[in-house]
Amino acid sequence: MDLKTYLATAERGTATRLAAFLHVSPSYLSQMAHGTAPISEKRCVAIEKWTQGDVRRQDLRPVDWREIWPELDPDFVATKRLASSDDTQPPVGRPPLDCGESSK
Repeated sequence: MDLKTYLATAERGTATRLAAFLHVSPSYLSQMAHGTAPISEKRCVAIEKWTQGDVRRQDLRPVDWREIWPELDPDFVATKRLASSDDTQPPVGRPPLDCGESSK
């Protein structure tokens, strides 16, 4: 959900409380909600947490969220999991290391 919709459908006083939480004026929060003021990466995370995920970072920064938070992209996570899975497997068929001890 976008911030504008969230604020329009929330109970009275929500915008004032969120603005106070973000340390911005209600007017500036309104500008962010309407897309006339930028929303910093830090504020995106704060808004997502404050709204308990109703307003997501991806909704607040639809153009560049993949570059900022690649871990939120399911394709990135799947690719990373596949790439790292082979690296963590022990080698197969290798003889034990000789530590220099000779058998008597």
